[in-house]
Amino acid sequence: MNIVITGGAGFVGSHLAEHLVAQGHRVRVIDDLSTGRRENLAALPDDRLTFTECAVADLPADGSWADGVDQVYHLAAAVGVKLIVDEPVKSIENNVMEAVRVFRAAADRHIPTLLTSSSEVYGKSDRVPFGEDDDVAYGATVFSRWSYAMAKALDEHLALAHHGFDGLPAVVVRLFNTVGPRQVGQYGMVIPRFIEKALANEPIDVYGDGSQSRCFCHVRDVVGALPRLLAEPGCHGRVFNLGSDEEVSIEQLADRVIGLTGSTGGKRFVPYERAYATRFDDLQRRVPDLTRVRRAIGFEPTKKLDAILKELIELRRRGAPFASNEAGHA
Repeated sequence: MNIVITGGAGFVGSHLAEHLVAQGHRVRVIDDLSTGRRENLAALPDDRLTFTECAVADLPADGSWADGVDQVYHLAAAVGVKLIVDEPVKSIENNVMEAVRVFRAAADRHIPTLLTSSSEVYGKSDRVPFGEDDDVAYGATVFSRWSYAMAKALDEHLALAHHGFDGLPAVVVRLFNTVGPRQVGQYGMVIPRFIEKALANEPIDVYGDGSQSRCFCHVRDVVGALPRLLAEPGCHGRVFNLGSDEEVSIEQLADRVIGLTGSTGGKRFVPYERAYATRFDDLQRRVPDLTRVRRAIGFEPTKKLDAILKELIELRRRGAPFASNEAGHA
């Protein structure tokens, strides 16, 4: 197939591109390299990869970029808590307007399209684990982090509306904290930050009191599931959680990294206001209910957290860059 991946030079996108090329498909990556990196695609053969350096919003408005395309994976988005807090206007505009352009072109051509959404959509819900049909609750608009949740929720509404009214074969996937090779800590991703500090024998900064918990899933488990969801007609018009349900507190995560690296730097607790230089509203627990995706495609994460950490620590010790998607403490 001829497949388009928006945001395909990013962490998850580049791993998805590799997975699809390995299956024999031809991939066109569209990425403005604002957070993605061209070198993430270096291993892909030129006869299977086409790269277009372009923001999705700058694609032809008539949708001609989608002519002859068999599938679209819309991953392009502003991600990471730090980026959302630092650049709220750009983040909101990109996350909404780019989805409008992608889904309009896909709907006109009836192209099966997968949207990667986010666990942020659940907002401040205290119903754990999170189920796809649960009600959501967001914090006050003075907290810019919730703008990302609202924008991604609007993207989901758009995808499902095109499915309902245009018959578009659309799938929405809410990614939880996804980690793996090539992830960087620049935008707040927690595991790369912790490993970098630990290997330098510097204190690991744990935001808040460290009791907030998250679940981390290896990127290869995630990208292997995405094409299976899009290929299954019974998944069209539906929303799926995707990630791991192995829960760990951020303090426990720091302790595991310290233990596995033998770091002498220890850890220190940093108030959110100091970490983000603004008022900050966080979610205490983020755990997915994976019942739906298990029933749909038999999904099961293959790597536990300790195995993931050992892999990333060894890669970093060898000088390799990291790779991931979801915001660290988010």
